[in-house]
Amino acid sequence: MMVRSNHISSIRYNEASKWSFINESPDLIKNFKYDLNNECLTLNYNNDGKDYTSILQFYPFKISIYYQNELNLVINDRNLFNLEHYRTRNEQDENDSIHISPEESTFDAYTDSFKDSKSDTKPFGPESVAMDFSMIGVSHVYGIPEHADSVSLKDTIINGTDPYRLYNVDIFEYEVQSKYPMYGSIPLMIGVSPKSSSGIFWVNSADTYIDIKKNYKQTKNDEYHEKLINNHNDKPSVQTHWMSENGIIDVVIMIRDKPNEISKAYSELTGTIQLPNIFSIGYHQSRWNYNDETDVLGINSKMDQFGIPYDAIWLDIEYTDDKKYFTWKKDAFPDPDRMVAKLEETGRNLVAIIDPHLKVGYDVSKEVEKKSVAIRKTDDKNTYHGYCWPGESVWIDPLNPKSQELWDKYFRNGSELMGYSTNIHIWNDMNEPSIFNGPETSAPRDLIHYGKWEHRSIHNLYGLTFHESTYESLIRRNPNKRPFILTRAFFAGSQRTCATWTGDNMSKWEYLKESIPTVLTLNVVGMQFAGADVAGFFGNPDKELLTRWYQTGIWYPFFRAHAHIDSRRHEPWVAGDPYTTIMREAIRLRYRLLPLFYTQFYKSSQTGEAIMTPLWYRDSSNELTYEIDDQFYLGKLLVKPVQEENAVKTNIFLPSGKIYYNFFDFEIIKGEDKYVEIDSPLHKIPLLIEGNSITPMKSSFG
Repeated sequence: MMVRSNHISSIRYNEASKWSFINESPDLIKNFKYDLNNECLTLNYNNDGKDYTSILQFYPFKISIYYQNELNLVINDRNLFNLEHYRTRNEQDENDSIHISPEESTFDAYTDSFKDSKSDTKPFGPESVAMDFSMIGVSHVYGIPEHADSVSLKDTIINGTDPYRLYNVDIFEYEVQSKYPMYGSIPLMIGVSPKSSSGIFWVNSADTYIDIKKNYKQTKNDEYHEKLINNHNDKPSVQTHWMSENGIIDVVIMIRDKPNEISKAYSELTGTIQLPNIFSIGYHQSRWNYNDETDVLGINSKMDQFGIPYDAIWLDIEYTDDKKYFTWKKDAFPDPDRMVAKLEETGRNLVAIIDPHLKVGYDVSKEVEKKSVAIRKTDDKNTYHGYCWPGESVWIDPLNPKSQELWDKYFRNGSELMGYSTNIHIWNDMNEPSIFNGPETSAPRDLIHYGKWEHRSIHNLYGLTFHESTYESLIRRNPNKRPFILTRAFFAGSQRTCATWTGDNMSKWEYLKESIPTVLTLNVVGMQFAGADVAGFFGNPDKELLTRWYQTGIWYPFFRAHAHIDSRRHEPWVAGDPYTTIMREAIRLRYRLLPLFYTQFYKSSQTGEAIMTPLWYRDSSNELTYEIDDQFYLGKLLVKPVQEENAVKTNIFLPSGKIYYNFFDFEIIKGEDKYVEIDSPLHKIPLLIEGNSITPMKSSFG
């Protein structure tokens, strides 16, 4: 029998909740009643005046959950529960008692045929976990970001597509309308019906796939779904199948009346966004890269020259000395404190990038290796070296408690990066982690982290551990100042300490259109402080696209313009009039509405509810809104950004029973559960305000 090395934990990874939850011991309901017989265990309990019944059937194993006396959710409805047992190939060959079940496959059980992962040692052999869940009475499900896809998740079975995948990865020029994984993962799915809403929170940080089967008649001649809906008394349902590479099955089920109540329940477990600095919900100006101090201060001056309000300018990796983080390129930035002080004179902030890869051979990386707080090779004896922007690099391991003290050192007052400035904030990028020579441009799965955990177990929460470490360092540097941190990689719980954005989008109309459902999805699963790069990271937007993207971007909770190093400059004044004037007016509208944004941020910080909300999130009783993801509410404002080239009119859906006013001329429009055409030439944003409401705003942009 093969003896495994003792440098790897043989316990299934069970600490995802430690990082995601704010309270791992929530109050338990004590007033439940139960009935036990040979076939099942029945639990009845009441919570906030709502009746719940759970029936655990012993054989075959199944859990049926009733809400208000109606079947709501079934666990293991299709008997897809799976827990692969640890075994090496030698153990399998040498032990006749280890049998392969008929439904199992040994394909890639002990090796990985993917060309970039052939060296994966897979020390425990097959160790995946899986479970199926059926949401009864539900026709649409939402969540499980991050994907550049519609808000209403698609059927992966009838459409014959790949499952949705949760695997944080640095994806280059990602596709739209895709189930491919992106930079972050939040394994929360919300099912919505007029009567109730359900949440499935799969607390697992390993590579995860989710299949979706929608069991309802989508067309009049839909024989496929006609047969399926008969399984639950002709009610529609959505069947989902969750599969993770390893770890444990740890699931939280939430059932409430409305989707915003699922958000509240989820936030009770994982926390809410912090109320941010007011500057951070203003306009951020960035590109890869502003070249030097003269360039930075020149951009700052031009903003004033053209009357464009903004709050922060950003520096990408080129500000460093040879891409060594916590340093400055001295010939370009000879006196960072002076530069930052000049920004502060006009009330502006600087945001500088710090990534987890550290170039070998300089003080920071040497100390990380010396103190053994780096990610290690699979033998657990040596630091892992890979390649990223600086070339050969090491990666800090924030799971190691000793790494925090070292990280604090480089963020403290008087350090080379921070100096003594109070208006420097941090951007954590490439923290999936992105490794250029690794499988799928990420870390080999058999690398070792503190606690003897393999990377495959913690992959999706690595980004969270990194940005939380940065947050702790900034808090310790100045306990009286709220930090602002932007992260690219995230996991459930990331909302507590950072904002995020949708990564490396493209300057194309389809990416402008996709930005809205992507940011809406992040909002409904708790990651509200989110946005997309205005007007696309890759490429050169034409003047119309640039203008329309600014008119859209002012509604993202996080509003930043950003561009690739090879793209043309496209700050608002570059296009010239009339485009500059139109963009300036859009940005000024954002500043006039800062009291509304701040109010919505405050509410979200207290309740966990979305800031930028789909129509169904506001009123889940109206099934006509379930697939609408190109318009949204911000408070009582109803927004339908223009996303089509050469458009001069826009159709906007107005729910019945409400009166709306055009925000700019107060024209009255009655909602009748149908689309209404409104004028939307280039200088106009389709924007309505709901009647009988109050919207806090400034009388001017200043």
